[in-house]
Amino acid sequence: MASKVFSLKFFSLMISSFAIIQVTTAGDPDILSDFLTHPNVTIIDGNFFTFTGLRSLVGSDPPTTFKAFKASMAEFPALNGQSVSFAVLEYANGTINPPHTHPRSAELLFLVEGTLQVGFVDTTNKLFTQKLQEGDLFVFPKGLVHFQYNADPQNFAIAVSAFGSANPGTVSIPNTLFTTGIDDTVLAKSFKTNVATIQALKFALAPKP
Repeated sequence: MASKVFSLKFFSLMISSFAIIQVTTAGDPDILSDFLTHPNVTIIDGNFFTFTGLRSLVGSDPPTTFKAFKASMAEFPALNGQSVSFAVLEYANGTINPPHTHPRSAELLFLVEGTLQVGFVDTTNKLFTQKLQEGDLFVFPKGLVHFQYNADPQNFAIAVSAFGSANPGTVSIPNTLFTTGIDDTVLAKSFKTNVATIQALKFALAPKP
């Protein structure tokens, strides 16, 4: 039964997402042709403009972790030059999309199911937060640090996000700081803590075999 309900919600979010994409502000440079093709594509037909990477979500079971399913230029080359991209976000109960930024686009999030605690921090270090209900929209301004958290201990949440760039980019704050080899002392001084604490954070975020 849960699978059927999830499937119906998925169809609803897909229909709603088309309206979201239409109002997302375009941010990529204009192109001087109708569309751009990929060098490896020799036949341009309807298949080139079709993305099937989200079919696995239809009728699937509710999520058990946080997952982001992207349809950006990397996954869907036909988006190149079109100034749009898309993502489906699944949040198991108690999971988080950690603080991150999209350097090339704002994000317009539509909550399809569940509740989410969301927020972003502006360049004056002011925090803007909201608890979203089903049917709510929330915009994360371009380039600002933001997050989403499903604080519900029992129920999952589903959202869709539209971007005004075919390649909005994602910069994860935890991973950028603690998994890229920045010197422990630099981080310890920056966070006014000790090297042992920094090393513990790096260990916790390191990829597990």
